[in-house]
Amino acid sequence: MSNKVLITNDQKAVKVPSGLRILIRRACNAVLEYEKFAHPAEISVTFVDNARIAELNNEYRNKPMPTDVLSFPLGQDGEYDVNEANGCVLLGDIVISMERAMEQAELYGHALQREVAFLTVHSMLHLLGYDHEQGGLEAVHMREKEEAVLYQLGLPRTVSYTIDE
Repeated sequence: MSNKVLITNDQKAVKVPSGLRILIRRACNAVLEYEKFAHPAEISVTFVDNARIAELNNEYRNKPMPTDVLSFPLGQDGEYDVNEANGCVLLGDIVISMERAMEQAELYGHALQREVAFLTVHSMLHLLGYDHEQGGLEAVHMREKEEAVLYQLGLPRTVSYTIDE
């Protein structure tokens, strides 16, 4: 039984490159495999523009500004609801600003695909309960996992990232 990755494009600011949806599915699957997640999972990924992600960021985090990605985990302490229709556990939602991803890809000098893959992997780890908000060892640990998964996807890191909070 396989994972379900539902991808929706709710923006017109950036053309979604061909192959991006496949890459996102591969990124989601790679994280679940790397983390030895025991169940088939359902993940929803939505592409939005900066205006929409700023609204969501304000609504859920009281930060009225665009960000690159937001994660909405549905599980709590390793407990998940199951979609009875397909038997998948509901892992949560990933919302990516394609505008911001494009800006960051240009800033770091790599492809939009690579940026979106990084954001997907990063967000997937949030859905599985990892956190970097406190910094310290947990943030380092999360970054190491991101690197390992991106390497598996054939996207080793070429530049250092700064995530703005």
